[in-house]
Amino acid sequence: MRERSGRQYINYSFYKLLPNWYGLSAKNKISYLKRIEKVLVKYEKMFTLNFYSTFGVRAETDFMFWRVSERLEDFEDMTSELMATGLGAFVENKYSFLSMTKHSQYVSKNKNVAQEGTRIKISPKKKKYLIVYPFIKKVEWYLLTKKKRQEMMAEHIGTGHKYPSVSINTSYSFGLDDQEQMVSFETDYPEDFLDLVEEMRSQKARAYTEKDVPIFTCIHKDFKSIKTLF
Repeated sequence: MRERSGRQYINYSFYKLLPNWYGLSAKNKISYLKRIEKVLVKYEKMFTLNFYSTFGVRAETDFMFWRVSERLEDFEDMTSELMATGLGAFVENKYSFLSMTKHSQYVSKNKNVAQEGTRIKISPKKKKYLIVYPFIKKVEWYLLTKKKRQEMMAEHIGTGHKYPSVSINTSYSFGLDDQEQMVSFETDYPEDFLDLVEEMRSQKARAYTEKDVPIFTCIHKDFKSIKTLF
């Protein structure tokens, strides 16, 4: 058997609470949420697990789990236990995006080894906000020469460095899921991210974007807050 490469699987899993959840008594809700919290605490010790609310922010989802592990089966095991708490009767998994880390061909030669693209390990910083979306390039992008792509990406990367309050996590889905990449941006200042994206919209690489929606703005929460959030 091959040794593990050290690369990580990334999963962003979004859930919507069903109407029957809101019909439960406060006592029953607390009972379910205590069981859910117990599962989350267990798996937080096994791999990187962060909880976010999209409640009142995104219409079709209410909360999200950002999971990072070297084992794909960890996501399966956690979801199974989570649904077995009884939660499965009250939620719908609206989106689940799968990706994996790899070195970026556009920044791997950069002398700044701390740069995002040089990492095969993702370490969420748990900033207050996380913006997540799937990303697909047009076929024409891959038919360009590597030099041409590098030039356009250098412009993108340079713009990103102008906004140090925004941390990017890029992972790749080629052959693993429908999208080609998953990108997430951690920040305490959403206005900085808005300005960053606006500036990037006028850059040449934008012409080769096929799809970069849906976009989710998520609010980081501690597991204990799940008992009061819903």
